[in-house]
Amino acid sequence: MTPRDRKRVSNWLLTICVMLLGMIALGGATRLTGSGLSIMDWRPVTGILPPLSHAEWERQFELYKGIPQYKILHDGFGLAGFQKIFWAEWTHRFWGRMIGLYLLLRLVWFAATGVLTRSLILRLALFFVLGGLQGAIGWFMVASGFRADSTAVEPVRLVLHLSAAFILYVAILWTALSIRFPRPSIIPDRQAGRRVRAILAVAIGLISLTIVAGGFTAGTHAGFSYNTFPLMEGRLIPEGYGKLSPFWFNWIANIPAVQFDHRLLATLTALCVGLVLLIGARANLGERAHRGVILLGWAVLAQYALGVTTLLLVVPVPVATLHQTFAAVLLSVAVFTLHALRGVGRAS
Repeated sequence: MTPRDRKRVSNWLLTICVMLLGMIALGGATRLTGSGLSIMDWRPVTGILPPLSHAEWERQFELYKGIPQYKILHDGFGLAGFQKIFWAEWTHRFWGRMIGLYLLLRLVWFAATGVLTRSLILRLALFFVLGGLQGAIGWFMVASGFRADSTAVEPVRLVLHLSAAFILYVAILWTALSIRFPRPSIIPDRQAGRRVRAILAVAIGLISLTIVAGGFTAGTHAGFSYNTFPLMEGRLIPEGYGKLSPFWFNWIANIPAVQFDHRLLATLTALCVGLVLLIGARANLGERAHRGVILLGWAVLAQYALGVTTLLLVVPVPVATLHQTFAAVLLSVAVFTLHALRGVGRAS
């Protein structure tokens, strides 16, 4: 690939990453507004069109009236109220289709014009398939909310859907960075670089676990309880943390434990990133890695503040949506920095 082709392809993939950030934001807003169960059927192709007649709107509304969420939470809110939540979910699904279409069309074009290597074509085709699978996982999640006495989707399926989205996002981001920067940069201070890279890998693991814990916090609506910080009803560890059996079940279903775990993991993440910043900011890691370390420090500070704000304000939709979306931004900066440190073993 020529330098020009590398720039074109990486720009395309980075654009997809930005679109995926929008998808994560839309998913958060859809969940927070209770809109995710408003579309009762999954039509991967024809579902791109919204209802085009009053009769179709009435049909969709009648379907929605048959699920517990309407009967328990929205009984009597009328067609106008249904249309409001319908458009939120439809936009979320429509944006996912646009991402897939943009990926496919540009992939075909770049492949047909000889820009891409065979291995890269296969990798990008796999991303397209995984994107389609993500849509299927989304429907698997939504279908769990149609069960008797259910007003929301199952937390485990929500976390599966969220985790799959983040995995695909990171894979595309790493590929874009590898195309744009095919050769690892030389890190002048290799000893410090190795330490920073090792700690950063732990930080990325903690960020990932915190995101998963955040998914369970969202799925169990744990953010609406214990709206104080740093203590939870005057206690560091909340009462009833391990009341469920088996013990591990507390981590995914017990509200005190779920929220405490999310707080704890977020704090450990911030401390770990702080250690990265302490070592990396003073070391000669090269321009790109140094920039990543500094940005990572600011990003974790912003995300931690957003999390505390979301909690203290009892989960307002705009702030909570930004908190979920910025988790992807924080992960992006960490991945960018890790990618910039690939060259710690290279001699100058």
